[in-house]
Amino acid sequence: MIETKKIIEAAERHLEGSDMFVVECTSTPGNEIELTIDSDTSVGIDACAELSRAVEAQFDRDEEDFSLTAGIGSELKSLRQYRKLAGKSAEVLLTSGVKILAKLEEVTDEGITLSYEEKQAVEGKKKKQLVKVTRSYPFDQIKYTKEWLGFK
Repeated sequence: MIETKKIIEAAERHLEGSDMFVVECTSTPGNEIELTIDSDTSVGIDACAELSRAVEAQFDRDEEDFSLTAGIGSELKSLRQYRKLAGKSAEVLLTSGVKILAKLEEVTDEGITLSYEEKQAVEGKKKKQLVKVTRSYPFDQIKYTKEWLGFK
């Protein structure tokens, strides 16, 4: 079984000098390896294919039979990914089970600040009204965060 540490090292050597970076690497007992990368700008399919070929070239397929998949677009794992997403729409699931679709306003070392609309009781109105709120959430209250890609 190939160590994920060796896959990460090979990927980081290939990505050196670019704005792309390794987010995580997982491996199953059957040597199915998933390498997740991101970028400060964007990651194209050609970059994923090139990285996959470069990493595969570092290992002997006769000695270790493996399958490598380069992944993009998953849950945010690092502070660098959160900072890249600042000012954009995000889907956030809190540990309480509440899911929020909001604009990621600010990212600190401790957590994030979101702005979104929610229905609230407004004095003098019978029905609840949509009101823009801005709230901060520490990372320990966040189960996951994903970039929200709206297709309108």
